[in-house]
Amino acid sequence: MNLKLKSALVATAILLGSQAMAQITMYEHDGFRGRALTTDRRMGDLVRQGFNDRVSSIVVEHGRWEVCEDARFEGRCVLLRRGSYDSMQPFGMNDRISSVRPVERGQGRDVSEVPPPMETPNYAWRRRASERLYEVPVTSVRAVVGPPNQRCWVERQQVAQPGQPNVGGAVAGALIGGILGHQVGKGSGRDVATAGGVVAGAAIGANTGGGSTGSVGYQDVQRCQQVASTTPAYWDVAYVYRGMEHHVQMTAPPGRTITVNGNGEPRQ
Repeated sequence: MNLKLKSALVATAILLGSQAMAQITMYEHDGFRGRALTTDRRMGDLVRQGFNDRVSSIVVEHGRWEVCEDARFEGRCVLLRRGSYDSMQPFGMNDRISSVRPVERGQGRDVSEVPPPMETPNYAWRRRASERLYEVPVTSVRAVVGPPNQRCWVERQQVAQPGQPNVGGAVAGALIGGILGHQVGKGSGRDVATAGGVVAGAAIGANTGGGSTGSVGYQDVQRCQQVASTTPAYWDVAYVYRGMEHHVQMTAPPGRTITVNGNGEPRQ
């Protein structure tokens, strides 16, 4: 085997190996709902699979993929990297894809690459290709409300403001009380009576005539209370599959049945 033939075979093997690692799953509806089609090879026309102009969301499992409006990779094409695309509407490709193929870096035509996909895929409940699904009856639905809400408001509250003491009256009262106390008792008892008279006279004088009286004022006071929430945070849904009860949290109440796979896991 000559060198050129060996090189060609090696290049072909590398290309086929890299393309075998590529994988894409196409969905009939937005949000990875409806029928699904998974492939790891080029498809020049999706008519045979019943997916022509029916793709609305895509999950690129591996590799980079070129998706085109027309069969045989004609018309407008865009390049998708690995990730989940819950709607092709922003790229103008909703229900318009007719052919798909894996593309290696540096190969293929110069087509525009769409913005990066969602960092966190939200297709945990998405239907997998060739996955058999079952409709099972819902046995109970319970709305679980969120935590209580805090309601606050501001009230105007009346408060009493104390008046200013009569300084002049306090001084005069202290002098008079001291004189009267000095006339009581003898020795150390007279000193005690004098001091007591000063204190009592000052207190009486401060609260009689000449000082400002107390007034009434207002101030804003914030008050809060906890109010029970009436909005459901989620719905706890129970269903029985193969004799075993399952529970799932849903953002909206379901119908009479729920779709599950062979393991009893919910599917959209």
